Amino acid sequence: MIFQHLPILQILIPLLAAPLALLLRTPLLSWALALVASWASLAVSVALLLRVLAEGVVVYELGDWAAPWGIEYRIDALNGFVLIIISLIGAIVVPYAKRSVEAEVQDRRIYLFYTMLLLCMSGLLGITITGDAFNLFVFLEVSSLSTYVLISLGRDRRALIAAYRYLIVGTIGATFYIIGVGLLYMSTGSLNIGDLARLVPALADNRTVQAGMAFLTLGLSIKAAVFPLHLWLPNAYTYAPSAVTVFLAATATKVAVYALIRVVFTIFGGVDLFEAFGVHTTLMMMAIVAMFVGSIVAVYQGNIKRMLAYSSIAQIGYIILGLSFDSVTGVTAGIVHLFNHALTKGGLFMAMGCIALVAGSVRLDDMAGLGKRMPVTMAAFVAGGLSLIGVPLTVGFVSKWYLIKAALEQGSMLIAMLIVLSSLIAVAYVWRVVEVAYFRDPPDGDTAVREAPVSMLVPMLILVGASVYFGIDASTTLDIAGAAAAALMGVGG
Repeated sequence: MIFQHLPILQILIPLLAAPLALLLRTPLLSWALALVASWASLAVSVALLLRVLAEGVVVYELGDWAAPWGIEYRIDALNGFVLIIISLIGAIVVPYAKRSVEAEVQDRRIYLFYTMLLLCMSGLLGITITGDAFNLFVFLEVSSLSTYVLISLGRDRRALIAAYRYLIVGTIGATFYIIGVGLLYMSTGSLNIGDLARLVPALADNRTVQAGMAFLTLGLSIKAAVFPLHLWLPNAYTYAPSAVTVFLAATATKVAVYALIRVVFTIFGGVDLFEAFGVHTTLMMMAIVAMFVGSIVAVYQGNIKRMLAYSSIAQIGYIILGLSFDSVTGVTAGIVHLFNHALTKGGLFMAMGCIALVAGSVRLDDMAGLGKRMPVTMAAFVAGGLSLIGVPLTVGFVSKWYLIKAALEQGSMLIAMLIVLSSLIAVAYVWRVVEVAYFRDPPDGDTAVREAPVSMLVPMLILVGASVYFGIDASTTLDIAGAAAAALMGVGG
């Protein structure tokens, strides 16, 4: 039955479509192929998540080789949820990308965009679904190498510098990760994540295992842009083509955080990592600093894509803060914010792509009067901005409410107040855009009302609408995130 092979189809569909897009070379045919592959991938992700929720953990052994000798794909509530995030964003980005890419990427390179997008999607899905630590590294490299190319496709020559910087930093992160995998393999003789989770507790005092833990954590923290290891992110988001920024902001760092969750709560979950090595305090301090530094630096940016990039650093801080609480409520907040932030930031960067297409610039000074000229786009931006702030009836409120709840459960009123205070800083940088777009007159001779094509507006409105819908009715996402958190923490089923 084909349903038995859904886990491998999750990877194969975009992986096989990528070289086909390369061979087609025609922009329209490559786009159509990417569209079909991305929507097929989304269908597989939905089917897998529904199966997990109905039957429990799904295990797929490649080549019928049982773990730990063979590679297994293992899907539970956590990575089933993350698979939905990746494939959903991919399925929405591809229709959006057609007009955006035609404007921002040279015609002779458009087919390369879709080839690399499919490869990146395949790599991210592979990182999420695999149950093998070395196989995770392979998919990490697939996604990273394609990401470097995607960023470099921007017409601005600074995109090449941003891609090169990301290549250097990303290579360091991947190297640290594979060194950590090697050290664990040296100590345990296994690469299977589930097997490592069983073997590591007995070796918790082994210096090699401890060094492996440090390398794994540091390498994935670089990939996730955890403060202060975030230096690659602002330029990458700013100078990449708009469609690339949307996809990366909504998926890449989220998948790296997912991998970090697997290391901390699965591989080292049995050794009380947070307490034994002070990871709890370290992550909490880094997260709180990120929440404030990212938001404060965002206030002073003149390029709105760069502003949103620094905002992402702050939002990653909220996710890490949830994990650092080491409680079911805190981890639930972190996991649900993976989804919530993907919707919000994806919608916001799509709005910037629409503005870049029509106005030719995403600098704040060039956005005067856009509220009247592009009412739909700016309304979507305001809705996304409210979610960043954490206003009720948006997904941002749901995430921050659970973070505050987790802080209060641990008796930390100070951290709860810091969450609220850092959220208020977002008011400043969102209001800067609102003030220019709605309360300043457009330049003389440029008063015609213009909107981006419908093919770009609809995907943007879907993401922004979802960020409101799941803010009003958050039961589904919170139930899945709660189940995943409980399983990670070993509480209930």
